[in-house]
Amino acid sequence: MKILYYDCFAGISGDMNLAAMIDLGVEPEYLRSALSKLGLDHEFELKVSADSRHGICGTRVDVELKNQDSAHDHNHHGHEHGHGDAHEHGHHDHDHNHGHEYGHEHHGHSHGHGHEHAAHAPDHTHSHADHDHVQHSGHEHGHDHVHDSGHTHGHAHCHHGHAAHRNLADIEAIIMASTLADAVKETSLAIFRKVAQAESKVHGKPIDEVHFHEVGATDSIVDIVGAAICLHRLGVDAVWASPVELGGGFVRCAHGLIPVPAPATIEILHGVPTTRGKVQQETTTPTGAAILAALVEKFIDSPEMITEKTAYGIGHRESEIPNALRVHLAEAALPETSESGANARLLQCNIDDMTAEMLGAAMDLLMEKGARDVHFTAIQMKKNRPGTCLSLLCDEADEARFKELLFRHTTTLGIKSIRLHKTALDISFEQLDTPLGSVTMKNAILDGRIIRSKPELEECRDIARRNDMPLSEVYAVIEKSRK
Repeated sequence: MKILYYDCFAGISGDMNLAAMIDLGVEPEYLRSALSKLGLDHEFELKVSADSRHGICGTRVDVELKNQDSAHDHNHHGHEHGHGDAHEHGHHDHDHNHGHEYGHEHHGHSHGHGHEHAAHAPDHTHSHADHDHVQHSGHEHGHDHVHDSGHTHGHAHCHHGHAAHRNLADIEAIIMASTLADAVKETSLAIFRKVAQAESKVHGKPIDEVHFHEVGATDSIVDIVGAAICLHRLGVDAVWASPVELGGGFVRCAHGLIPVPAPATIEILHGVPTTRGKVQQETTTPTGAAILAALVEKFIDSPEMITEKTAYGIGHRESEIPNALRVHLAEAALPETSESGANARLLQCNIDDMTAEMLGAAMDLLMEKGARDVHFTAIQMKKNRPGTCLSLLCDEADEARFKELLFRHTTTLGIKSIRLHKTALDISFEQLDTPLGSVTMKNAILDGRIIRSKPELEECRDIARRNDMPLSEVYAVIEKSRK
């Protein structure tokens, strides 16, 4: 099983992720070509360069926005806004002593960050998801926007020459109108929705009323869609990650000192193992958190795997620890199925007061959080009420985490925990060339021999859509190619 493993010892941001994927082998020109399908080439330029931190060499990415006035140059993620009021300088070449106010040079020109209090706030919420800087009172920005907290920042985000105030519907329209592969579109939107849901919760607004300043800005669109493009280009079978370092300390905003990590980052990473305090700065941004929350199937700090390649995405800041995201391409050291042995847990609960829609949403969430399997069984409960038995399979180490998720996201009042041993066949993957293109075949192995194989369903569905042909015909062509 081919694994992409995120080692988040210094956290993660959107630009660090893109840099790490390129350092791992995704071709810059392939990424640029795929991003061009969004129709936003007039708004940005992707710059790729070599860089290092603490003697560790890797790749750095800058998304340079076009058509900006001279007052402000993003030079990419110098700005990662953690939520509506706090703008974190999480990944730039300057450090913040928490709570201090000061001016600083930002990529060759000075910024001050200042908050002017407005008479009242507009009836919408602005999200700041991936511009790594914390806004300290006493600094000024050369661009303006107003938050529902009632203060104006100097961001004229109408908007570096590109669309202002993009919301989730605007972003969905851009992505769905593109010619990107369906799988890339789905992954991109899943990441965006993680951020939108968090901002909605933080600001107490319905998700369709959250207006995105920074998540809707071009550089964050590039980060998120680029993450999806790179993931599918690598063609891995699973994504794992270490616990995520969030940083620490405090930053000053218009309302006073607020803690790091930012509120949106915390919301996105509920249920995910994290660490804090390695540095007194933001290390994980909302966009970085959303990438992990949407893509990672398993969080584990001591994975049993055989690494094949290691790469580093270099951040834009110097700090006490290397400001870099380390990633590995690896093979699982043990067969995929061997992990489903005696250390597994089966959690079960009986529910008779949730709708089908609510149960479906709960299943999706539990699978996103890394459950090995979730299934429903129709049952007849006491007082002759029809009900549903929810069964969840997880690792022994994850039992407490999934119990908490079940209590929070279902109406159950009790959970049964059963220790079990699962016997399963070993699995391997290989590519099969067909007249319709290359297809991944999943092989079932018994005593070292392949006893049966089948093509991956999602790839077959994608081929069927591209060629406007029935799925059954795709399977027939693949079967002929095997003979």
